[in-house]
Amino acid sequence: MRFENVSIVSVEHIDAPIRVTSEEIEERLRPTMDRLRLPPNLLRELSGIEARRWWKEGVVPSDAAGMAGRKALEVAGLDPRAIGVLVNTSVCRDFVEPSTACIAHHKIGLPETCLNFDISNACLGFVNGMDVVGNMIERGQIEYALLVDAESSRYTVECTIERLLQPDVGHRMFRDQFATLTLGSCGVAMVLGRSNLVDNGHAYRGGVTLAATENNQLCTGHMHEMVTDTKALTEAGLELALKTWAKAVDELGWQHDTHQHYAQHQTTKGHADKFAAVIGLEPDKVYRLYPEYGNVGPAGVAVVLSKLEKEELVTAGERIAMMGIGSGLNCSMVEVVW
Repeated sequence: MRFENVSIVSVEHIDAPIRVTSEEIEERLRPTMDRLRLPPNLLRELSGIEARRWWKEGVVPSDAAGMAGRKALEVAGLDPRAIGVLVNTSVCRDFVEPSTACIAHHKIGLPETCLNFDISNACLGFVNGMDVVGNMIERGQIEYALLVDAESSRYTVECTIERLLQPDVGHRMFRDQFATLTLGSCGVAMVLGRSNLVDNGHAYRGGVTLAATENNQLCTGHMHEMVTDTKALTEAGLELALKTWAKAVDELGWQHDTHQHYAQHQTTKGHADKFAAVIGLEPDKVYRLYPEYGNVGPAGVAVVLSKLEKEELVTAGERIAMMGIGSGLNCSMVEVVW
């Protein structure tokens, strides 16, 4: 995927209001952890996650997607009638059907002429969405697109805590469910447009993607439960990431000094550190999202872009590599020129 006339007009994130620390989750799991003789502070020490965020009771993904979408449109200075397509890329959704996109479409107040649909691909959904709408913009089908992603981990984590408190839970089940406790919540939205219509936009250049779908059973999730073989998933993911980096070097001319920032999808400290190490990325160029957000799935790379802008850490002309691995497995590495 390569683009010549696609730009990011705005990218905005919304924080869920309830901060839940790793210590609070461990305290609720204390009976099982004591029975299994697991050490204290295990969640924080293994993941590097200090806290994650939850929405208030009753807030559904389309609510958060709507809030983020309206904010991105406001910052972009666009009338909703200018948007040609709305794509929701979240793992979490209001229902199996209808699409969360169509509910968010109504809540944002988009016109009847605006296409709307969901794209789902684990933690790569947002980047995949950028590629799909980028193609629509590049070929002149639409002028502007709105991408939204709203993750809501509260229900999944609450179900997992309740499950892990059952008296028959052993070490293996605790280990298989452990990654679920790292999940967080947030909302993010991005407006993309045709570059020749955008003032002060940020060029989206596209990138490369590789698949290793023989690993499709290493992390399987439902809204009430996620089961993860963390060791095998990490090893297979890093192997795929190294191959994808080699493809970016070969086809896009990337080198280790090419980019000033890495908007890397992060699940935990260990994952972020190993990802950087296996490719040879400079750790100082990786924005650390996980300590306060946990694993927010496909929203993560876009939230990092928003954070870099809001904290004035990126300047015009700097190159940003958006990089992620999604359960399944798939890996994408794409570029934005700020």
